[in-house]
Amino acid sequence: MAVVELKVGMHCDRCIKAIKKAIKKIDDMESYQLETEINKVTVTGNVTPDEVVKALQKIGKTATNWGED
Repeated sequence: MAVVELKVGMHCDRCIKAIKKAIKKIDDMESYQLETEINKVTVTGNVTPDEVVKALQKIGKTATNWGED
């Protein structure tokens, strides 16, 4: 089980809905959490950071590892 924490810009309800939809499509994703006030996405399951980043890139979002500036 892996926990992937990413920084993703979430500015409006449309962005948030698109991010949720993209994350739900990831194979072996067990749970996720969006912390919109700090632009943090946490995905738990048998997933890799690359899988999550690619899913977000498909909807035009840029994601970086949490903690990187």
